[in-house]
Amino acid sequence: MADLKATFEAAVANSKNLSERPDNATLLKIYALYKQATTGDNDEKKPGFSDIVARAKWEAWTKLSGTSADDAMQQYIDLIESLS
Repeated sequence: MADLKATFEAAVANSKNLSERPDNATLLKIYALYKQATTGDNDEKKPGFSDIVARAKWEAWTKLSGTSADDAMQQYIDLIESLS
């Protein structure tokens, strides 16, 4: 568990130094996996239609409901490694 958390934190740091900016769909996946890994299931109020970015983030995170923190961390690590 400690190793996974350390690897996850390293991947978070690496995500800020990617050589190319990922496309929007990938950025949403990165955001959603991070939120699921660090916060758990989304229980925040759904943003209104006028806030398109917040709504897209909310929906991406909500799709991961039920994913364990460890699974989300591992998926995040794998995704960042594939982009590096």
